[in-house]
Amino acid sequence: MSLLRDIQDAAVDSEVDLASLLRKCKVLAARLSNDEFKKWVDNELSGYEDKDSLPDYRILHVHSKGHFSGPFSSGLRNANIPITCMPEKLREGLSNSYVLQPVAGLEALVEGDSGGSAQEAWSPDIVAHYGDKIYEGMNCMQAWKIIPLNAVVAILDIVRNRVLNFVLEIETEAPNAGEAPINSNPLPQEKVQQIFNTYISGDVQNVATGSSDFEQHAINVEIPEVFDQLLEAIMSSESEDIDNVTASVQEMKDSYGTASFKDRYQSFMAIMANHMTVLGPVVMPFLPALAALIP
Repeated sequence: MSLLRDIQDAAVDSEVDLASLLRKCKVLAARLSNDEFKKWVDNELSGYEDKDSLPDYRILHVHSKGHFSGPFSSGLRNANIPITCMPEKLREGLSNSYVLQPVAGLEALVEGDSGGSAQEAWSPDIVAHYGDKIYEGMNCMQAWKIIPLNAVVAILDIVRNRVLNFVLEIETEAPNAGEAPINSNPLPQEKVQQIFNTYISGDVQNVATGSSDFEQHAINVEIPEVFDQLLEAIMSSESEDIDNVTASVQEMKDSYGTASFKDRYQSFMAIMANHMTVLGPVVMPFLPALAALIP
């Protein structure tokens, strides 16, 4: 079996762990001589160094909870923390979780799921400095972000889907690229980079062109049509609770081309974390195209 077909089979087989799939991709990156693809694979395998290097799909919109103590043995446990009570300079960092961990760690986190969410502790400095400014007459003893594990599952699925899309397109352009000698450039680097930008990094102008994930939808659509197609797909699903999801898609569409689009996209991903069981297969094909629209 060729390397490209081997990667494709591994990508569609949920029994194959993502780390094993990405190690196959590392071999392909060497044969394609593409540093960007190799760097992305290495980051997913080993983890990202800092939040500035994270792709958009690894930034999750979250909320926080905390334990509070008050006078006369009063207190609150697992109380929601309204982020608006915090200084504006801290709100972005506290509203988002920056997922730096390697895919193997994320898969282990999902497999060990016992409650549907994970926690990320607030910095002790923030708790100490602002803990008495959240609830009047009470002091925050501990605070943490709530990370829905469905959102972590979505990250893993996005990585798997991007690998599949990338390899399918490489096979279309150069069917024997997987068997090429290392650094032999079986495909011009300009073409490899274009495919990488389209299906991995999302840094493209014409999104979804030739994507296998859009095989049941129109090809070469104008960018705004992505939103309409997504709305149509969601509303034709069997889910009974789609109002929040469709409203979020409409907000993305309305904010397209503005600085707030990224925030609307992250809000949509956070909402989708609670609907992955039913709507995941419907929405997942559109995620690479949506991510590509982020300015």
